This record gives sequence, C-alpha cells and structure tokens, in this order.
Amino acid sequence: MINTYINSIGRFVFLVLIQAFVLQNINMGGFINPYLYILFVLWLPVDTEKSLVMFLAFLLGISVDVFTNSIGMHAAACVAMAFARPYVLKLISPRDDYELGTKPKVINLGWTWFLLYGSLLTFIHHFVLFSLEVFRFGEFFFTFFRTVSSTVFTLLLLVIAELLTFRSK
Repeated sequence: MINTYINSIGRFVFLVLIQAFVLQNINMGGFINPYLYILFVLWLPVDTEKSLVMFLAFLLGISVDVFTNSIGMHAAACVAMAFARPYVLKLISPRDDYELGTKPKVINLGWTWFLLYGSLLTFIHHFVLFSLEVFRFGEFFFTFFRTVSSTVFTLLLLVIAELLTFRSK
C-alpha cells in the first residue's frame, strides 16, 4: 500500500518536471503542444473517489501552472478532465463493468479501450485549456484545430508511455 503511494508521488513529480522542463518548450507551429502530464490522472484506478481525482487533478494542474506561469489554466483544464472522467469511464465501460482496483492501462483493458479513453479525456483537457487561453469565440476554428492536432500528438506520447511501462501479466 505504501509502495503504491510512493509510486504515485514519484509519477506525479516526474510528469510535472518533464512537462515543465522538456515538453513545455515544444511548440510546433503554434498548433501542436504536447501535455503528457495528464497521464497521472488517466492512470488513476477506475474506482478512485471522484472528489479525490478532482483534488489530485487540481494539484497537478496548479503545479504545472507554477512552472509555466499560466495562472490557473492548466488547473482548470485538469479539473474539467477529472470531472468528465467518471462519465467517460461509464460511457466506454466493458460489458461486465470494471473490477475493483483496475488501472486504466492497455494491459488491463486493451488498446481500443485505452485509445478511446485517452483521446476523449485528452480532447476535453486540451479544448478547455486552449479555449481559456484564447478566451473568445471568434477564433473557434483555430482553437478546435489546435485542440485536435495537440490531442493527436499527446495521444502518441500516451501510447509511447504505455509501451514503455508495459508489463505482461
């Protein structure tokens, strides 16, 4: 149990530091911005209490905000993603529902499930983040295109992270 908490804290710190010092400097033509740090929320067990997920998402987002000087935009996007997470999990749940303690990883639920889960929540996160950044509807199509392109690139990073942490049962 203690080992699980230590691993989670380590993952939290690692993802925030990678985002702040490596990925934040990647900006391909203003359209592609990778945000791998959301993997922390995506990998929380499916039966994690909704309020805890939202609190951890807020801490994650505000930590990235501190490093990127973005005054709460990442925190808002992470909380929106955490709010939508139980609805997405219910929408794409397997026929026999989830077992207690199931981690939403490829090894447990398969590639199709993980890609759908990751793409929906990543899209929600990115759409909220980029909408707050622009903060006007006049640039909706630019924001939407940026959201889609960044979602695809972030999803590619999520797949790579899954492959790097893949352990057979």
